[in-house]
Amino acid sequence: MLTAVMVGCGAMSKGWLQALRDTPFLAQNIRMTGFVDLDESAARARADEFGWTDAQTGHDLNAMLSAQQPDLVFDIVVPPARAEVVEMSLRHGCHVLSEKPMAETLDGARRLIALASGAGRRHAIVQNRRWLPGIRRARAFIDSGSLGAVTAVHCDFFLGAHFGGFREQMRNVLLLDMAIHTFDAARFVSGQDATAVYCRETNPKGSWYAHGAAADALFDMTDGIAMTYRGSWAAEGANTAWEASWRIVGTKGTLLWDGNDGFTANVVDGDQGFLRPLRAVDVPPLATPLTQGHAGVLADFVTAVQNGTAPLTCGSDNIKSLAMVLAAIKSAQLGQRVSLSDI
Repeated sequence: MLTAVMVGCGAMSKGWLQALRDTPFLAQNIRMTGFVDLDESAARARADEFGWTDAQTGHDLNAMLSAQQPDLVFDIVVPPARAEVVEMSLRHGCHVLSEKPMAETLDGARRLIALASGAGRRHAIVQNRRWLPGIRRARAFIDSGSLGAVTAVHCDFFLGAHFGGFREQMRNVLLLDMAIHTFDAARFVSGQDATAVYCRETNPKGSWYAHGAAADALFDMTDGIAMTYRGSWAAEGANTAWEASWRIVGTKGTLLWDGNDGFTANVVDGDQGFLRPLRAVDVPPLATPLTQGHAGVLADFVTAVQNGTAPLTCGSDNIKSLAMVLAAIKSAQLGQRVSLSDI
């Protein structure tokens, strides 16, 4: 059984702890031995809430790691504190699973990747959308060759999201806080990476956000694929799924996915006519059960630590999704196309 310390015991920690408690594989393989928060009472409350009453709590991560020498650190701190937490944990010989974003800059992300490699430890990022059944079904359908070669991926994300709190004052709020999920999912589904982007960021009339509640981005991807993203957190009246709605175009046909359980696929079924005849194709359900969401990320991370393999969302992969976000922001600021190799 692996021992683990959680640092950052705010609202986000509840999803992690629910997965640890309710997923048999995780409950059998992880023992929480410590909880750290700047507010030690928050750490104690979270430990007790989820039944880890014998776990140590504190506000000093370095002291707890020195005393406990755990196998794992679960990093759920605010982004400005992430680098220090990850670096400290790696120095203590811990494997680290972090919330997104993995860093605030690409140089910071590269540094963490190098530190993890030098320490011989796993460092991965929570991109929990990769463990959703819809994402896996879409990828499996593409991998089956039913659509032929993918030529374009179009993603629409529109919600009237009233969070309150810090998000309403954030700069680049949609791109920084949410778009990385769709960008990462597009990379995962298509199997391709972004090379350049042109992005326009706006704050629509009537927006309750201070800045950047909407964005439109056109990415060039490897293998000649075009990827478009249209999104807003200040769009009332016709909410998409949190996972966006998707149109994936291939040389043989098109897959539509509503971001939930709705799939429609049609392929060309003849070579005559101005508009070629189409044939509906089933999008099969997953062949095996999937451990979903946070539980899936955690299970993959634990398995990678145990087997000495790379987690699916390791830092060296996740930096490519972070680069899409930072390049989109730079493009919006400059009003011009930005190559990802230049940031």
